[in-house]
Amino acid sequence: MPLPELDPDQRRAALEKATAARRVRAEVKERLKLRSLGIRRVLELSEDEDAVAKMKVADVLGAMPAYGPVKARRLMEDLGIAPNRRLRGLGARQRAALIETFEGSP
Repeated sequence: MPLPELDPDQRRAALEKATAARRVRAEVKERLKLRSLGIRRVLELSEDEDAVAKMKVADVLGAMPAYGPVKARRLMEDLGIAPNRRLRGLGARQRAALIETFEGSP
């Protein structure tokens, strides 16, 4: 299916929206690395913030201190989270398991 043709104003608005979403996602990952944001808060943000909800779980876990791509993939396998899953698509049990893993209690 071909992409719809956008007039210059629509294109500019779409580019601005995409840039803002990338900024939000980058800030979330940076705050996770610095430990100024926890997984519970990220999951709460994903309920209201569309840009956060569209983040891949693997990217979020990879931004956690002491976690890289391999450790994130292993954790996702252990918790039954598909490799391409986004935060919005997590079930209640998966969310609780992530919180328990990183914060100790659901």
